Amino acid sequence: MLMWVLVLFIAGYIIGCFHGSLAAQALSGINVKKEGVKNSGASNAAIVLGWKYGLLVAFIDIFKGFAAVAGLRLLLETGSFSSEMTWALLFVAGAGVVFGHNFPFYMNFNGGKGTASVIGVMLALDWKLGLLGLLLLIGVSLATDYLVIGVLVLYAIYFVIAVGPASGAWPLLTASALFAMAVWKHSENIIRIKDGTENKVSSVLGKKSTTSN
Repeated sequence: MLMWVLVLFIAGYIIGCFHGSLAAQALSGINVKKEGVKNSGASNAAIVLGWKYGLLVAFIDIFKGFAAVAGLRLLLETGSFSSEMTWALLFVAGAGVVFGHNFPFYMNFNGGKGTASVIGVMLALDWKLGLLGLLLLIGVSLATDYLVIGVLVLYAIYFVIAVGPASGAWPLLTASALFAMAVWKHSENIIRIKDGTENKVSSVLGKKSTTSN
């Protein structure tokens, strides 16, 4: 079991290291990791380059999380794994993708914040609850005008998947670890909300692309 956990976490980590921001950089010539709030996630791509680039980065980062977990699910279905072990391995692989996104080795282990990748993982784990999480993320973010509040609601749905459709202790353990990491990664955003300096969703949506195309 532990060998499977280690192998799948590493495989997920490698997949997570493929960042959507690299595609945005190739198209725009701008490294968003060095601009804005200095991370390579979709929200910073939107802040620096405009919402179209933000959507591109988000799509790629969501897809890698979805593809990794959905692909693993197909492979596990061909074996004789128990339901508890299947859920454990799916959650571990998903956690690996998020860790790879947040701590890619070629960015000195300082990448994005993992939100888009978590969405992809959730959609692969349970598409109905994953879609609910995505809709709540969007709705709450627009209602409060702060993305980080929507992110926290998204993780609440992640916990629902861990204790609902999933079974065993591993899903809850990995969900708790990812939530703790998300709070840590977004601590600066929370501080900026208190200070009144956090970028608002409305201002990002109104931002035009900084490139000629």
